[in-house]
Amino acid sequence: MNKSVVIIGSGLGGLCCGVMLSRQGYKVTILEQQARPGGCLQCFTRGGERFETGMHFIGSAGPEELLGLMFRYLGVYDRLELMPLDADAFDTVILGDERFDYPLGYDRVIEKLSQRFRHEATNIRSFFELVKQVAGASAMHKLSLEESDFVLTTKYQMESINSVIDGYFTDPLLRRILVGNIPLYAGVMDKTPFGTYAFITNFYLRSAYRFKGGSETLSDALIDELQRHGGTLVTSAKVVEVVCDDHRAVEAVTEDGRRFPADSFISTAHPARTMELLHNTRLLRPAFRRRMSELPNSIGAFTVYLKFRPGAMPYLNSNVYDYPGGNPWGCEDYTDADWPRGYLYMHFSRDEATDTALTGVLISYMRYDDVKQWEGTSSMKRGKEYADFKDRHAQRLLDLVESRNPGLKECIESYYTSTPLTYRDYTGVEAGAMYGVAKDVSMGAASHVSHVTRIPNLYLSGQNINFHGILGVIVGAIITCSEYIPLDTIFSDIKSGKLT
Repeated sequence: MNKSVVIIGSGLGGLCCGVMLSRQGYKVTILEQQARPGGCLQCFTRGGERFETGMHFIGSAGPEELLGLMFRYLGVYDRLELMPLDADAFDTVILGDERFDYPLGYDRVIEKLSQRFRHEATNIRSFFELVKQVAGASAMHKLSLEESDFVLTTKYQMESINSVIDGYFTDPLLRRILVGNIPLYAGVMDKTPFGTYAFITNFYLRSAYRFKGGSETLSDALIDELQRHGGTLVTSAKVVEVVCDDHRAVEAVTEDGRRFPADSFISTAHPARTMELLHNTRLLRPAFRRRMSELPNSIGAFTVYLKFRPGAMPYLNSNVYDYPGGNPWGCEDYTDADWPRGYLYMHFSRDEATDTALTGVLISYMRYDDVKQWEGTSSMKRGKEYADFKDRHAQRLLDLVESRNPGLKECIESYYTSTPLTYRDYTGVEAGAMYGVAKDVSMGAASHVSHVTRIPNLYLSGQNINFHGILGVIVGAIITCSEYIPLDTIFSDIKSGKLT
């Protein structure tokens, strides 16, 4: 058995792979190019307050729910403190002057939607039954190799979200309310698969939480578990080449010349970046390299991090998706004149019982091309034009949110901003994309990335494999690790709560 594994990247995917394999006796070394590990789980401090980079809330994390079971399997469940979002309105969707509060639970959301759209009541129940079926059809969600419904899963990876929703409903407002949380998957009309919608919707309707202490508590717990089982994490170790012989990968080389030989390798970097690490190998066909380099990426984000004056801002225990123009679709097609077309607004505190918020965040789409002119620069050294660009966009977004939430500005003590360039530099995501490779029904299987490569001991993982998001990345890590550990063994251990 191949016993030594080098993993490139210490984001959620790399850490989960490292924990699973180190527990099985593999000698695991994780190489992280940044000084701080964690990828999109990492937090940063400004003005004495802590802000999350990307993992602002999670779902299905109850003790018997899927993510909760996976946390227990990874050995971190008891080390995480989770704060539940408002069960009556964990999500709020605002379309122009229309507002809808999403409660937790299938029955509750079906009842609430049916009361508002009585003429669609029968279709609403049928639609959410479909969501539940599609989300539960995969082997990963059933944790069983025998119970997956491949036909159902495949069908709804080939049909777009809007085509399925439009087939169920005629009411235009209902159609738009149903996709109000579209920033969670950066959905694009006629492109994003309905399967993605079903998995995300099912994930959050079960339960919704924030991390007490920030998302970095998860990466800290995973690192502790990795090291407890003998795994090694090396930071400030940017891999610049994966050297291959005539048959397989043999070592990873870092920018400072260190060499890390291993029996096998897992890259959680974007597939295009992984291809760049394989300099001269003939084991990969040019067509495969080209396909990996041409994969479409999801849109990036412009984020404003808010620090509120003490006691000034009433705490909002919900996620607010606001579309002043009334339509969640097409927000990525903004012009300079009408940006932003929508935004996601959230509050954070140290305790869910609080009356006031400490911090908040505003997130709106931003294309990488908008900041590409500064891509050759480094963080904090991008110059006055870039600073002016960020401040101009921050003020525009704040003015919009103030118009929808009068009194917001007077509650703000200070604010900080990030662009797709910031995400690219701090978390290593390609072009600052929110969710890595974009799924596109028009491309069929070409927009899906397999965890295996033509190099027999080089595998892929991370948010570009399977699906994005915390559950998608952990499931992707399980798929990758099934090359080392029998999948039925993993399923059995997850269901039993066994720590191997």
